[in-house]
Amino acid sequence: MTRSTPILIGLDGGGTSCRAALLAAGVRHEVTLGPANVSTDFDVALATIRDAIAALASRAGLAPADLAGAQAHLGLAGVMGPAIAARVARALPLSKVVVTDDRPTTIAGALGANDGAVAAIGTGSFIGRQAGGTVSGIGGWGFYIGDQASGAWLGRRCLEEVMLAVDGISGDTYLTRRILADHGGDPEQVVLFSVSARPVDYARTARKVVAAAEAGDPLGRNLMAEGAEYIRAGLLALGWQPGETLCLTGGLGPAYARWLGEPVVPAQGSALDGALLLAARAAEAGQ
Repeated sequence: MTRSTPILIGLDGGGTSCRAALLAAGVRHEVTLGPANVSTDFDVALATIRDAIAALASRAGLAPADLAGAQAHLGLAGVMGPAIAARVARALPLSKVVVTDDRPTTIAGALGANDGAVAAIGTGSFIGRQAGGTVSGIGGWGFYIGDQASGAWLGRRCLEEVMLAVDGISGDTYLTRRILADHGGDPEQVVLFSVSARPVDYARTARKVVAAAEAGDPLGRNLMAEGAEYIRAGLLALGWQPGETLCLTGGLGPAYARWLGEPVVPAQGSALDGALLLAARAAEAGQ
């Protein structure tokens, strides 16, 4: 490859899957593999990333060694600081690699070069803003102390309200009755579920909350409004103003549009697209 046509690698690694793309000679190749959360299981994540790089080389008809000088950007779940990012970079057969968490890649993918804000709401959540070339963000602190408005958060809050209804402290609604019925009508089964449930398990309840809210269920509406209020507060904390570009991404993000009451625009691309874009920017800068 010449200097004018660098090989680019982008990777979006999460707790359930790892998507990677290679751009060479104007042709894009993609692969999808298993989990790549470097905090949950570093060795498994690293093996997945290496396999993804090898698979991309194969798809492009290149030898793995041909990718050693490719410009790469990896956006990985579980990158909580520079130490683990550097550890990942050192372990890979790439000489020009930038490793970050998945927030910069999500923002870049959604907004491209444009100013605006992104509320990424899936199993977890974070909010980011891009303005004048500066990127800032809040949230993404994980299920136990953060991830407000997320699918996991909605599910846990819903179960909390179910138990308050069981105790007669809050009102009984269609949603509380349905969720309790999902657990055999037995409050003790709800408790047992909560002892071992993972964020993804709680998140499976989120769609029922959304559907109940749209049908007018008081609890569903209250929970969606509560999540929307967090999103709005986060946007304002980042300096976003009503009327600026706003993207709602992730599996649950678009469901909050009506509760926010603000115009939203579709994301320009995915976090994988963002990873490739950041790799291209680094290549142009000669990094």
